[in-house]
Amino acid sequence: MLVLGIESSCDETAAAVIEDGRIIRSNIIASQVKTHAPFGGVVPELASREHLNHIAPVVTNALDDAGITLEQVDGIAVTQGPGLIGSLLVGISFAKSLAMVASKPIVGVNHIEGHVYSVVFENPPVRYPVLALIVSGGHTTLFLIPEEGRYAVLGRTRDDAAGEAYDKVAKLLGLGYPGGPVIDRLAESGDPRAAELVFTIPRMGSPNLDFSFSGLKTAVLRYVREKGIEPVVNSGKPTQQIIDLVASFQDKVIRSLLARLRAAVKRHHPQTIIVAGGVACNSALRRRVNEGDFGAPVYFPSPILTTDNAAMIAAAGHPKLARGENHGLEFTAITSMRLENFVVEGYEVPRTARYKL
Repeated sequence: MLVLGIESSCDETAAAVIEDGRIIRSNIIASQVKTHAPFGGVVPELASREHLNHIAPVVTNALDDAGITLEQVDGIAVTQGPGLIGSLLVGISFAKSLAMVASKPIVGVNHIEGHVYSVVFENPPVRYPVLALIVSGGHTTLFLIPEEGRYAVLGRTRDDAAGEAYDKVAKLLGLGYPGGPVIDRLAESGDPRAAELVFTIPRMGSPNLDFSFSGLKTAVLRYVREKGIEPVVNSGKPTQQIIDLVASFQDKVIRSLLARLRAAVKRHHPQTIIVAGGVACNSALRRRVNEGDFGAPVYFPSPILTTDNAAMIAAAGHPKLARGENHGLEFTAITSMRLENFVVEGYEVPRTARYKL
């Protein structure tokens, strides 16, 4: 089965063709980093315009690289949510037009589920139950997956996502956008104990394995003000004080992620652990997860598959299309779409949670 995947949830316009759910025939990504870098973050209106400019050539290139035509595709998978409303609608509208013209089945895919499936291309088949830690600029969520298609949230961020905190700290220090890669690189030569007394891992008052990174971000701001640290100007060289500061910040982020992952492993005894999303590209996180003894294999996607891409969307859509699903032309974007369809015992359901796929 050949599946055309389309992803446009935030600031990457992407299309890919996947064969039999595990073989990448093509994977095209048009990045918008240069567009948003001057603003230190994604500007939704600019993102939508960039998607409009890139969606047609990106899909054409994906089909050409795969050596197929649209008529040879067996189905189309497109990101339905969560994400920016304008960005999502560009991808969905384009995918619907292709499905209508070529009379192909189409399914909407949860973007976070795509990250779960991003590990299928370069790792052995997963064994259930699975624990999946999805860490990105917009999401930090820990899932229990007892079998394919069933998702329970064990913990989610209560405020900033981990990647969002990286971007905000980098912006505060004048390190540029996106913040994750530059902080990861600088932290290698920093002392993570430099601000040990300033940063603490937040404690949560519930049985959930929830995360919180807003406090760490605020602690960085307070530290900068107390020490009189000046941000880097015009791409200058960071001082050792800044390098030590980001090393300390990153150390606490990783400790927070690993503490909750270890707690989940003890509770649920997974056969496979998945760590995916943009922050999964972080070299220190990968190293410390691989050094940990979790009692189960840990699967990471390759760096190109950690960030938003359409290969993972096609992979997540493959089992739906294989079952004969066809969402037709009536579905639309869901900006706050959640990936939850059951609740584990002892989990406190947030008042605003909505359970749907």
